[in-house]
Amino acid sequence: MAIQHDNKGYERERRVDHLINLVEKKTRTERHLEEHSDISSSRKNIEHAKEINREREEEIQNLKNILSHGENYNNNYKENTEKRLRYEEGYLNHNSDHMNKEQLRNAKEKQEHRKEQLDQLK
Repeated sequence: MAIQHDNKGYERERRVDHLINLVEKKTRTERHLEEHSDISSSRKNIEHAKEINREREEEIQNLKNILSHGENYNNNYKENTEKRLRYEEGYLNHNSDHMNKEQLRNAKEKQEHRKEQLDQLK
């Protein structure tokens, strides 16, 4: 049982570190958008940054809930993330030929983010 307890402690520590990292990234992105949104040459880049921050906020809330309420809290979140991952994978397989490079890159980045989220939930 000591090993399992140590693993839980390690997982909790890893989640706290990940939470801190997400909050720092989200804050830097928000600050950058506030300071430089008038400079950006592409509205798509600004929207993409905002979308990433919305996903970060969702992950921050999820980690806070796990840390506050325990690991069973995330079962629905995990299932929903897995479902979105599968759906998007199918969408990309059927529609990637009709997407421009930026849309495809953004979709692939979201997929990587979902995979990272699932890794965090394990």
